[in-house]
Amino acid sequence: MTKVTSSPALAALLASMRESDEVELFLRDLLTPSEREAIEERWAIVRLLASGLTQREVRDQLDVSIATVTRGSLQMQKSEGGFERALARAERLAAASSKRPARARGASARKAKRP
Repeated sequence: MTKVTSSPALAALLASMRESDEVELFLRDLLTPSEREAIEERWAIVRLLASGLTQREVRDQLDVSIATVTRGSLQMQKSEGGFERALARAERLAAASSKRPARARGASARKAKRP
């Protein structure tokens, strides 16, 4: 049996998904609740550390152990550029979202039918 070490096919699949709700449904099916929570927690740690908070401030804000924050910090130090690209994309998405009227935000607003 071969051990899977990376998955370009999975990355390509995720990149091909056009709607965030499609990605969310896929991840809900693929991952256990605790795996999803761990990913969401790691992403929150990365965002807060990247914003300039100290490890202790992140620990206090997220109510996680300092060891958990340190693991996230170490992953950032070993980053191959993925965190930086994702953080930049998240910043662009947040800026674009704040410029749109509240009614136009979200999948439900896009799918709403007008009379």
